[in-house]
Amino acid sequence: MTASTEPAGSGEAAGRPAPVRLLFAGATVLVALALALLVLATPGSGAGKPAPAEPPAVGSADAGFARDMAVHHQQAVEMSFVVRDRTDDEEVRRLAYDIANTQANQRGMLLGLLDLWGLPKVSPDGGYMAWMGDSHAHDHGDDGIAAKNGALMPGMATDAELDRLHKAKGKDAEVLYLQLMTAHHMGGVDMAGACAQQCEVPVERRLAQGMVDAQRSETRLMADLLRARGSSPR
Repeated sequence: MTASTEPAGSGEAAGRPAPVRLLFAGATVLVALALALLVLATPGSGAGKPAPAEPPAVGSADAGFARDMAVHHQQAVEMSFVVRDRTDDEEVRRLAYDIANTQANQRGMLLGLLDLWGLPKVSPDGGYMAWMGDSHAHDHGDDGIAAKNGALMPGMATDAELDRLHKAKGKDAEVLYLQLMTAHHMGGVDMAGACAQQCEVPVERRLAQGMVDAQRSETRLMADLLRARGSSPR
């Protein structure tokens, strides 16, 4: 992971992402999506599978992943802004800043794909994870992480855990954030890995595989940060 340079005056109100910053991220996303359109229009642009001739169906893995991961990413962004207001530790603040920026941009790309396909951003049945089929969260094997009671999807924090993060300070906030984000990344890796295997749109498969690689790397970093604080992933 490459550390980002933090802009001056970037502190935020507890727990909420900065609207202006996310708007700037959205502008970057528009450029990325314009490039994505070119990729989608190029024959043979994906590895292993040709680009589909028609937009994905509303119940496809492509659409399901885009919808669900956008929600999954939003919580990671919010948790990252919360911890930046609960600690002065530069290692954790820098990690949180990187995660917030990366996942806000990826979320914009996923929502942009849904717009391009003319598909709703919410599942017609209001549920989550049906697109994963046999690899659904509750059926994961040893390498998977199931959704906890009260969490929307695998790895996501519950309302009670988010409340604890809002109230924690200093080292306690750092440890809780690192533990919650480690679980969040593990759930995200399962979801992104499923898209890398099942999705049909080449640019989305590559985006998903990039998430897998980056979040596995960040999970190793978070294990090191937890160890340095006398703790470990839960």
